[in-house]
Amino acid sequence: MTANTKNSLSLLDAALVKPALWSAFAKLSPRTQWRNPVMFIVYIGSILTTLLWVHSLNFPGDTGMKPAFVLAVSVWLWFTVLFANFAEALAEGRSKAQAASLRGLRKDTWAKKMKEPHHGGQWLPEQAPNLRKGDVVLVETGDVIPLDGEVIEGVASVDESAITGESAPVVRESGGDFSAVTGGTRVLSDWLVVRISVNPGESFLDRMIGMVEAAKRHKTPNEIALTILLVALTLVFLMVTVTLLPFSLFSVEAAGTGTVVSLTALVALLVCLIPTTIGGLLSAVGVAGMSRMMQANVIATSGRAVEAAGDVDVLLLDKTGTITHGNRQASAFLPAPGVTKGRLARAAMLASLADETPEGRSIVELARRDGLEAASVEGARFVPFTAQTRMSGVDLPAASQSLDTAAILLRKGAVDAVRRHVESLGGAMPAEMLRAAEETARRGSTPLAVAEGARVLGVVELKDIVKTGIKDRFAELRRMGIKTVMITGDNKLTAAAIAAEAGVDDFLAEATPEDKLALIRKYQSEGRLVAMTGDGTNDAPALAQADVAVAMGSGTQAAKEAGNMVDLDSNPTKLLEVVETGKALLMTRGSLTTFSIANDVAKYFAIIPAIFVSTYPQLGALNVMRLASPSSAILSAVIFNALVIVFLIPLALKGVRYRPVGAAALLRRNLAIYGLGGLLVPFIGIKLIDWLLVAVHLA
Repeated sequence: MTANTKNSLSLLDAALVKPALWSAFAKLSPRTQWRNPVMFIVYIGSILTTLLWVHSLNFPGDTGMKPAFVLAVSVWLWFTVLFANFAEALAEGRSKAQAASLRGLRKDTWAKKMKEPHHGGQWLPEQAPNLRKGDVVLVETGDVIPLDGEVIEGVASVDESAITGESAPVVRESGGDFSAVTGGTRVLSDWLVVRISVNPGESFLDRMIGMVEAAKRHKTPNEIALTILLVALTLVFLMVTVTLLPFSLFSVEAAGTGTVVSLTALVALLVCLIPTTIGGLLSAVGVAGMSRMMQANVIATSGRAVEAAGDVDVLLLDKTGTITHGNRQASAFLPAPGVTKGRLARAAMLASLADETPEGRSIVELARRDGLEAASVEGARFVPFTAQTRMSGVDLPAASQSLDTAAILLRKGAVDAVRRHVESLGGAMPAEMLRAAEETARRGSTPLAVAEGARVLGVVELKDIVKTGIKDRFAELRRMGIKTVMITGDNKLTAAAIAAEAGVDDFLAEATPEDKLALIRKYQSEGRLVAMTGDGTNDAPALAQADVAVAMGSGTQAAKEAGNMVDLDSNPTKLLEVVETGKALLMTRGSLTTFSIANDVAKYFAIIPAIFVSTYPQLGALNVMRLASPSSAILSAVIFNALVIVFLIPLALKGVRYRPVGAAALLRRNLAIYGLGGLLVPFIGIKLIDWLLVAVHLA
């Protein structure tokens, strides 16, 4: 979704309000209302009071209330239902608008498809909807990539602003974690050969549209649990209200004075006492939570993922790109005793030619700055870097003299990995090199060892910088009770230095994909919820295991499919924002629930004295608001009950402002603002409405 689209979705955009108003009336269908039990009671009450009004027109003495009063109560009960429908429709409308903007990015374009990929066939034009998984296409400068796929050949600059909103182009190339391309993006320079990885209708853009459109269809476990609580409260108040009619009949007969409470008054009492405020806004809060994720350029597959983000208490964060700037570069060659710097640099450069990581490329670049050139070696077998071996290298033919030696094996990688490799060949890591690696790690840099056969030639130092302000962010998370764990492939000394500088709670050094998966399972076995980010195929198992898994939009298809959220900006630090958004969703729901239950107290003081004061005059002492008349008290409470939903719609859609404090402090703040506010605001609001009714002679 583009930045322009995000900005256009203002809270009360006319393009959203008008459809929401129509949808509010469309949702008056009993089949729709039944899905919200609390508002269904209000819906039934609205129908009942409407029938009572019709009856009062024909038989004025039967209802015990004037037809105008019954009509007023009925109208405001219908408004209560409509306002709740409007809140839900407005939230859904924002999601529909986001889906429409995404749908507009889909382009039916032509592609250059290889007719016979296994027989050197030619490129022939083909429409994108006719492409299928496994097809191979060529995209050149100016071409739109037809469907999602993996780059199998070539390097090109790609404009992904239509998806991410970021104007800066990105580089896509074969191999590594930056080989995935997304349909609808455009090649700006050079060319790519892409193997299509999805069928039409299954692309990343199609899935995003489906995720957004499905936002309103599924209730989360927390929402279901809260609904059950609200239904239980509604049933309790329903039973209490039902018993008031026979009680009133008995009281009037026993006292010999007063009037029997009317059905209209009982319906008004029931509607005002049940938690209609949160009942009317509950669905809107959930849909708006996913919408806020979308505005942050994060696609959540379900509301459950958003809520889980709010409950997370362990964050697993990659060091590179999240805690540090991620541009870890080779800065120095530290040769072993008896080895020249040139020899170490040449060996490190050759061993890094098959390393497609930024670190590997920086080693080649540093060697070139020292005056070396990578000469081709006939018969050389390159060994690419993998997360499992944590080494790269080259096997040179025995006759090669490119290093002035008859050595065959050159390896470069993590110190412990190279040490095991050397020991497997009968060699040993010199004590001087172990000290050099340890000193490098203590400086917060990363040491990489270089070996020629069974001999260690030296160490390459890689430097990275901790991001400014990240330590304060981690301190905020700690105050919230969230544990932060840094994941890195660095050795323990380097990891400890970076962890101390960044202020994380723990770290996992020399991490392999299996180590990440084991760590997540360990925390989950302790009953904790774990969140992590990833972009590579090797991250997919851990992403699938994590409770909240944010895959990078620029990452591999496997990572996107394993995660339950996709960050279109491919910003690893977005995980912190995801957690804050999830917590804001839970805080909003909790705050509105607190307010809804608390404001019933004022309605009790308004309606109970009004309906029984004719039988028990002593109840007039409970009329603390000094409301003008019983009918004014009932109508004022009903009007306030409806209007409060309208005033809380912006809060439900925007969410309660997140504050990084502990759970106890959040609870105290929630009770002070929404608990105490829920007690006081209705007293003020109902009294103001009563004054207005008296002023216009409606009470």
